[in-house]
Amino acid sequence: MRVAVIGGTGLIGTRLVGRLVDAGHSVVAASRATGVDSYTGEGLERALAGADALVDVSNSGYVDERGANEFFYASTLNLLTYGAAAGVRHHVALSVVGTDRLARTEGGYFAAKAAQEQLIRRSGRPYTIVHSTQFFEFLATIADSATRGGAVRLADASVQPIAADDVAEVLAATATGAPMLGTIEVAGPERFHLGELVRRHLMRRGDPRRVVDDPLARYFGTELDEDELLPGPDAQIAGTRYEDWLARPAVRVA
Repeated sequence: MRVAVIGGTGLIGTRLVGRLVDAGHSVVAASRATGVDSYTGEGLERALAGADALVDVSNSGYVDERGANEFFYASTLNLLTYGAAAGVRHHVALSVVGTDRLARTEGGYFAAKAAQEQLIRRSGRPYTIVHSTQFFEFLATIADSATRGGAVRLADASVQPIAADDVAEVLAATATGAPMLGTIEVAGPERFHLGELVRRHLMRRGDPRRVVDDPLARYFGTELDEDELLPGPDAQIAGTRYEDWLARPAVRVA
Protein backbone atom coordinates (compact mmCIF):
# COMPACT_ATOMS: atom_id res chain seq x y z
CA MET A 1 0.00 0.00 0.00
CA ARG A 2 1.23 3.51 -0.79
CA VAL A 3 0.61 6.19 1.85
CA ALA A 4 1.42 9.90 1.68
CA VAL A 5 2.00 11.47 5.10
CA ILE A 6 1.44 15.23 5.02
CA GLY A 7 3.64 16.71 7.72
CA GLY A 8 5.75 13.59 7.49
CA THR A 9 8.88 15.07 9.08
CA GLY A 10 7.20 16.42 12.22
CA LEU A 11 6.50 15.01 15.69
CA ILE A 12 3.74 12.62 14.68
CA GLY A 13 4.67 12.29 11.02
CA THR A 14 8.16 10.95 11.71
CA ARG A 15 6.77 8.22 13.94
CA LEU A 16 3.96 7.39 11.53
CA VAL A 17 6.30 7.09 8.55
CA GLY A 18 8.52 4.72 10.53
CA ARG A 19 5.63 2.46 11.48
CA LEU A 20 4.27 2.28 7.96
CA VAL A 21 7.69 1.52 6.49
CA ASP A 22 8.31 -1.18 9.11
CA ALA A 23 4.97 -2.75 8.13
CA GLY A 24 6.11 -2.96 4.51
CA HIS A 25 4.18 -0.05 3.02
CA SER A 26 5.48 2.45 0.47
CA VAL A 27 5.51 5.86 2.14
CA VAL A 28 5.97 9.45 1.00
CA ALA A 29 7.01 11.79 3.83
CA ALA A 30 5.59 15.06 2.50
CA SER A 31 6.50 18.37 4.11
CA ARG A 32 8.13 21.65 3.21
CA ALA A 33 11.43 20.01 4.18
CA THR A 34 10.92 17.54 1.34
CA GLY A 35 9.63 20.10 -1.18
CA VAL A 36 5.90 19.66 -0.54
CA ASP A 37 3.71 22.51 0.72
CA SER A 38 0.06 21.62 1.25
CA TYR A 39 -0.81 25.30 1.80
CA THR A 40 0.41 26.46 -1.61
CA GLY A 41 -0.02 23.11 -3.38
CA GLU A 42 3.66 22.94 -4.31
CA GLY A 43 4.75 19.35 -4.86
CA LEU A 44 1.37 17.83 -3.97
CA GLU A 45 0.70 16.27 -7.38
CA ARG A 46 4.01 14.42 -7.18
CA ALA A 47 3.58 13.45 -3.52
CA LEU A 48 0.09 12.00 -4.01
CA ALA A 49 0.74 10.20 -7.29
CA GLY A 50 -0.25 6.57 -6.86
CA ALA A 51 -1.17 7.01 -3.18
CA ASP A 52 -3.89 4.77 -1.80
CA ALA A 53 -4.23 6.90 1.34
CA LEU A 54 -3.07 10.23 2.67
CA VAL A 55 -2.69 11.12 6.32
CA ASP A 56 -2.72 14.80 7.20
CA VAL A 57 -0.79 15.48 10.41
CA SER A 58 0.24 19.01 9.41
CA ASN A 59 -0.52 21.93 11.70
CA SER A 60 -0.85 25.68 11.52
CA GLY A 61 1.89 27.86 12.90
CA TYR A 62 -0.86 30.25 14.02
CA VAL A 63 -3.16 29.66 17.01
CA ASP A 64 -5.48 32.63 16.35
CA GLU A 65 -8.67 31.85 14.46
CA ARG A 66 -7.94 33.95 11.38
CA GLY A 67 -4.41 32.65 10.80
CA ALA A 68 -5.28 29.03 11.60
CA ASN A 69 -8.41 29.11 9.48
CA GLU A 70 -6.48 30.46 6.49
CA PHE A 71 -3.94 27.65 6.77
CA PHE A 72 -6.35 24.78 7.38
CA TYR A 73 -8.83 25.87 4.70
CA ALA A 74 -6.25 26.27 1.95
CA SER A 75 -4.25 23.19 2.92
CA THR A 76 -7.25 20.88 3.32
CA LEU A 77 -8.89 22.08 0.11
CA ASN A 78 -5.65 21.39 -1.75
CA LEU A 79 -5.32 17.94 -0.23
CA LEU A 80 -8.91 17.05 -1.11
CA THR A 81 -8.59 18.40 -4.66
CA TYR A 82 -5.20 16.87 -5.47
CA GLY A 83 -6.19 13.69 -3.63
CA ALA A 84 -9.31 13.26 -5.75
CA ALA A 85 -7.30 13.82 -8.93
CA ALA A 86 -4.74 11.23 -7.81
CA GLY A 87 -7.43 8.68 -6.92
CA VAL A 88 -6.61 8.62 -3.19
CA ARG A 89 -9.09 6.24 -1.57
CA HIS A 90 -8.76 7.27 2.09
CA HIS A 91 -8.23 10.77 3.52
CA VAL A 92 -7.16 10.63 7.18
CA ALA A 93 -6.84 13.79 9.26
CA LEU A 94 -5.52 14.24 12.79
CA SER A 95 -7.48 16.64 14.97
CA VAL A 96 -8.06 17.38 18.64
CA VAL A 97 -10.42 15.96 21.26
CA GLY A 98 -12.84 18.69 22.26
CA THR A 99 -12.68 20.53 18.92
CA ASP A 100 -16.44 20.51 18.34
CA ARG A 101 -17.27 21.72 21.87
CA LEU A 102 -14.61 24.42 21.98
CA ALA A 103 -15.41 25.63 18.47
CA ARG A 104 -19.01 26.25 19.53
CA THR A 105 -18.21 28.00 22.80
CA GLU A 106 -14.86 29.68 22.21
CA GLY A 107 -13.95 29.82 18.53
CA GLY A 108 -10.26 30.58 17.97
CA TYR A 109 -7.94 27.80 16.83
CA PHE A 110 -10.61 25.19 17.53
CA ALA A 111 -13.07 26.93 15.19
CA ALA A 112 -10.45 26.65 12.46
CA LYS A 113 -10.00 22.93 13.18
CA ALA A 114 -13.77 22.44 13.14
CA ALA A 115 -13.96 24.18 9.76
CA GLN A 116 -11.22 21.88 8.47
CA GLU A 117 -13.21 18.85 9.58
CA GLN A 118 -16.36 20.19 7.92
CA LEU A 119 -14.51 20.54 4.61
CA ILE A 120 -13.51 16.90 4.82
CA ARG A 121 -16.97 15.64 5.83
CA ARG A 122 -18.70 17.57 3.05
CA SER A 123 -16.17 16.74 0.36
CA GLY A 124 -17.72 13.45 -0.66
CA ARG A 125 -14.30 11.83 -0.29
CA PRO A 126 -13.80 8.66 1.81
CA TYR A 127 -12.31 9.79 5.12
CA THR A 128 -11.58 9.15 8.77
CA ILE A 129 -10.90 11.90 11.33
CA VAL A 130 -8.83 10.95 14.38
CA HIS A 131 -9.35 13.10 17.48
CA SER A 132 -6.44 12.87 19.91
CA THR A 133 -5.91 14.27 23.37
CA GLN A 134 -2.79 16.33 24.11
CA PHE A 135 0.58 14.66 23.58
CA PHE A 136 3.03 14.16 26.45
CA GLU A 137 5.57 15.74 24.10
CA PHE A 138 3.45 18.90 24.09
CA LEU A 139 3.61 19.58 27.84
CA ALA A 140 6.59 21.94 27.60
CA THR A 141 4.84 23.92 24.87
CA ILE A 142 1.72 24.20 27.04
CA ALA A 143 3.87 25.57 29.86
CA ASP A 144 5.65 28.05 27.58
CA SER A 145 2.38 29.35 26.12
CA ALA A 146 0.95 29.90 29.61
CA THR A 147 3.99 31.64 31.13
CA ARG A 148 3.33 35.16 32.35
CA GLY A 149 5.86 37.07 34.46
CA GLY A 150 7.91 33.96 35.15
CA ALA A 151 4.91 31.90 36.35
CA VAL A 152 2.96 29.28 34.41
CA ARG A 153 -0.73 30.16 34.76
CA LEU A 154 -3.00 27.28 33.86
CA ALA A 155 -6.74 26.80 33.69
CA ASP A 156 -8.55 24.55 36.16
CA ALA A 157 -9.01 21.68 33.72
CA SER A 158 -8.40 17.96 33.44
CA VAL A 159 -6.43 16.22 30.70
CA GLN A 160 -5.84 12.64 29.59
CA PRO A 161 -2.65 12.95 27.53
CA ILE A 162 -1.22 10.40 25.15
CA ALA A 163 2.24 9.49 23.83
CA ALA A 164 2.99 10.56 20.26
CA ASP A 165 4.07 6.98 19.52
CA ASP A 166 0.60 5.74 20.43
CA VAL A 167 -1.04 8.36 18.22
CA ALA A 168 1.16 7.24 15.32
CA GLU A 169 0.18 3.62 15.92
CA VAL A 170 -3.53 4.47 15.72
CA LEU A 171 -3.01 6.57 12.60
CA ALA A 172 -1.09 3.77 10.89
CA ALA A 173 -3.88 1.29 11.60
CA THR A 174 -6.48 3.81 10.47
CA ALA A 175 -4.72 4.71 7.22
CA THR A 176 -4.30 1.08 6.19
CA GLY A 177 -7.89 0.22 7.10
CA ALA A 178 -11.21 1.06 5.49
CA PRO A 179 -12.52 4.64 5.69
CA MET A 180 -14.90 5.05 8.62
CA LEU A 181 -16.71 8.12 7.25
CA GLY A 182 -16.64 9.46 10.79
CA THR A 183 -14.49 10.32 13.79
CA ILE A 184 -12.62 8.19 16.32
CA GLU A 185 -11.08 9.40 19.60
CA VAL A 186 -7.81 8.30 21.18
CA ALA A 187 -6.46 9.12 24.63
CA GLY A 188 -3.89 8.03 27.16
CA PRO A 189 -4.71 5.76 30.10
CA GLU A 190 -4.34 8.33 32.91
CA ARG A 191 -6.29 11.43 33.84
CA PHE A 192 -4.51 14.41 35.40
CA HIS A 193 -5.27 17.90 36.57
CA LEU A 194 -3.55 20.09 33.97
CA GLY A 195 -1.68 22.25 36.48
CA GLU A 196 -0.49 19.30 38.51
CA LEU A 197 0.83 17.43 35.49
CA VAL A 198 2.67 20.45 34.11
CA ARG A 199 4.11 21.16 37.57
CA ARG A 200 5.30 17.57 37.82
CA HIS A 201 6.75 17.68 34.32
CA LEU A 202 8.68 20.90 34.88
CA MET A 203 10.11 19.55 38.13
CA ARG A 204 11.34 16.43 36.32
CA ARG A 205 13.10 18.69 33.80
CA GLY A 206 14.65 20.87 36.49
CA ASP A 207 12.60 23.86 35.32
CA PRO A 208 12.18 26.35 38.20
CA ARG A 209 9.04 28.05 36.92
CA ARG A 210 6.16 28.22 39.38
CA VAL A 211 2.84 26.73 38.23
CA VAL A 212 -0.27 28.64 39.29
CA ASP A 213 -3.85 27.37 39.03
CA ASP A 214 -5.65 30.38 37.62
CA PRO A 215 -9.42 30.30 36.95
CA LEU A 216 -8.97 33.14 34.45
CA ALA A 217 -6.12 31.50 32.54
CA ARG A 218 -6.69 30.61 28.91
CA TYR A 219 -5.51 27.58 26.94
CA PHE A 220 -3.93 28.90 23.73
CA GLY A 221 -6.34 31.82 23.90
CA THR A 222 -9.34 29.68 24.80
CA GLU A 223 -11.29 29.48 28.04
CA LEU A 224 -11.72 25.95 29.35
CA ASP A 225 -14.32 24.17 31.42
CA GLU A 226 -12.96 21.40 33.62
CA ASP A 227 -13.72 18.50 31.27
CA GLU A 228 -13.57 20.06 27.80
CA LEU A 229 -10.26 18.41 26.89
CA LEU A 230 -11.34 14.94 28.01
CA PRO A 231 -12.35 12.16 25.61
CA GLY A 232 -15.76 10.56 25.45
CA PRO A 233 -16.65 7.10 26.79
CA ASP A 234 -16.02 5.38 23.44
CA ALA A 235 -12.44 6.60 23.00
CA GLN A 236 -9.66 4.13 22.26
CA ILE A 237 -7.34 4.08 25.27
CA ALA A 238 -3.63 3.72 24.57
CA GLY A 239 -1.32 1.85 26.91
CA THR A 240 1.58 4.25 27.55
CA ARG A 241 1.50 5.93 30.97
CA TYR A 242 3.35 9.13 31.77
CA GLU A 243 6.17 7.36 33.64
CA ASP A 244 6.51 4.84 30.82
CA TRP A 245 6.83 7.68 28.34
CA LEU A 246 9.52 9.40 30.41
CA ALA A 247 11.61 6.23 30.31
CA ARG A 248 11.60 6.08 26.51
CA PRO A 249 14.52 7.50 24.47
CA ALA A 250 13.79 10.78 22.73
CA VAL A 251 13.01 10.74 19.01
CA ARG A 252 14.73 13.32 16.84
CA VAL A 253 12.43 15.37 14.61
CA ALA A 254 13.64 17.11 11.45
